[in-house]
Amino acid sequence: MPWIDACATDDIETEDLIRFDHDGRTFAIYRSPDDEFFCTDGLCTHEQVHLADGLVMDYEIECPKHNATFDYRTGEAKRAPACVNLNTYPVITEGGRVLIEV
Repeated sequence: MPWIDACATDDIETEDLIRFDHDGRTFAIYRSPDDEFFCTDGLCTHEQVHLADGLVMDYEIECPKHNATFDYRTGEAKRAPACVNLNTYPVITEGGRVLIEV
């Protein structure tokens, strides 16, 4: 799969995320406290609410609807009501850009 140019590294604040839509799918791209970038599916596995409005704390994203949390590095569902993990996708940065492989 080719790498997809998703955004500039400066588009995402530390400990935050942005929504990225591509080819009929939606993703969430995160910037960790360690200045690393990660990508998951954009919708909570519980009720398909977009995670872009959620709260990022440390290495977790909290769904804005029912407060389920996921480790965005692994996709692991950490708190109910979500019990299905998020899919994660490879991320690289090149020349100030965030590239994802989906």
